[in-house]
Amino acid sequence: MKAVEYFLSGNSCSESTILGAVDNGWCDESLLPVATSFSGGCSSGCMCGAVAGSLMVIGHLFGKNNKYGNPVIARELTKEFMDKFKEIHKATCCRVLSRGTDAGTPERKRHCSSFVEFCSMTLEEMIKNAGVKNG
Repeated sequence: MKAVEYFLSGNSCSESTILGAVDNGWCDESLLPVATSFSGGCSSGCMCGAVAGSLMVIGHLFGKNNKYGNPVIARELTKEFMDKFKEIHKATCCRVLSRGTDAGTPERKRHCSSFVEFCSMTLEEMIKNAGVKNG
């Protein structure tokens, strides 16, 4: 999975999710600087950056004034994404998800790569199910 490669090569969780979406043609790199602020649980341990990056892509595709723009669909997909993530991982809070690992360590990077992978795979499935093609 390309997003995991981006993550393991030094990008943050939120940036890696966006870069995977760029590769799929769902957004361009102009969204990348926005993702930086959501890294590391919004730099405070709050929402998982991979989750935040995924929601940015959903909003980019389905938010107001965009190609597939429909705020109702954007909110429905956001709820569906959050429900799926919480069903498997029980929380969306970075502090909870990464408990027991130290920030900036290889152990933490390996641990969090599973969230990047889950988010990227779930996002891809949902976007394709919504009728959006790659590229």
